[in-house]
Amino acid sequence: MVTSCTSDSTYKRILKLVIIEKRFRSFWERFLHSCPKLLFMKLIYFLAFIFLFSCSETVEDRCFAGLKEKLTFYQEKKPFTVDQILENKPDYLEIIHLKRYRSFKQDSIESIHRYESDEVQEERWKAHQKEYKVFKDYFSDQFSFSQKQQVGNKLYALGTNNLGFWLLAIENNKASAYFLGLSFSHYYINTIQQKPIINGGFIELEGSLVKIVKVPGLPGYDDYSAIRDGNLFRINLKDLTQDTDHDGYNDIFEKSFGLNAESNDTDGDGISDFDDLNPMFTSSKNKFTELYELLIPQYGDTEGNLKKMYYTFTVFENDCDYFHQISTDYRVLFIPESDNEKTYYVKMTDVTSYTISKIKKVKNNSDQYYISESGSSYERDYSAEYKNGKWQLEMIGGIDI
Repeated sequence: MVTSCTSDSTYKRILKLVIIEKRFRSFWERFLHSCPKLLFMKLIYFLAFIFLFSCSETVEDRCFAGLKEKLTFYQEKKPFTVDQILENKPDYLEIIHLKRYRSFKQDSIESIHRYESDEVQEERWKAHQKEYKVFKDYFSDQFSFSQKQQVGNKLYALGTNNLGFWLLAIENNKASAYFLGLSFSHYYINTIQQKPIINGGFIELEGSLVKIVKVPGLPGYDDYSAIRDGNLFRINLKDLTQDTDHDGYNDIFEKSFGLNAESNDTDGDGISDFDDLNPMFTSSKNKFTELYELLIPQYGDTEGNLKKMYYTFTVFENDCDYFHQISTDYRVLFIPESDNEKTYYVKMTDVTSYTISKIKKVKNNSDQYYISESGSSYERDYSAEYKNGKWQLEMIGGIDI
């Protein structure tokens, strides 16, 4: 986000600096008189200080929209080209262009089974549930499972969730999940793999480079279009399983989402990242944090099962400090609004499903605000009033797509 130097809060800071400058004018005159050779350099330093201070972003800038500033909503990102995907691919990933391969079209058609009867599809589903029961016992509903493979005393499978692709492993009654860092926005993994996925210390997955296509008339539904078939995505298992801080998340996951791969407690709140529902920021209580807590998705978990879902996160793109300080019943991650501050993964991958806007103040009423939320197929505008220590929300507009 680019912060303008012409906001109301900035003008106030500049005015304060001018007052300070007047108070110390006599000091500057005496100092500069005694050191005439330093006049030019001192003046440059002083002006640079004023510029940096006046343009530095504050909580006010990050959390509140100006009176004339429009509230922002979710915006679709422009698909990457093949060259852009290859330029942004992580260093640990090797992509081999195959001469013989299953095309995206062939794999998509053969994996759907659209012409099977309901009875046959039900039998297929039951067989899949039985085959992957051990993974569901360990990981519950955090992933969809495929590509099971036994290597020695370790059982592997490929897992997929809202963040991307994972390698799942079960060994000696202990389960682990390793994030691949392969964006589902750009990497399609064939449903039918022609070879085992674990081979000689590497995970090898056949698939295509793709782009996401929005389907007209079906909001929230995405389809894929292949932009290069015949790829083998290859990652060394040592690179994949590296967990420098021993917190339970591999380095690739932490670096992909902005966690500290060298500290098992990114926010320093005394709770390890693996057990922290908000691992990036320390939770706090204030009225604006409470406002955001009212607007985040509510999943209706009455038994606390979401706290045990260590690999399931809801991701928000927001810079507001108050939003960062929320307390939740499920895991959350935050990514910066500016592409310049994003990690390579979240810059090229759309992992957000919900958006909550900045807070917009109401002129001459310090207890009333406007705020909006949106998802893939809806937008909601609210009037929020803080009254008697509680927020009162009234929906004043919105659309369903």
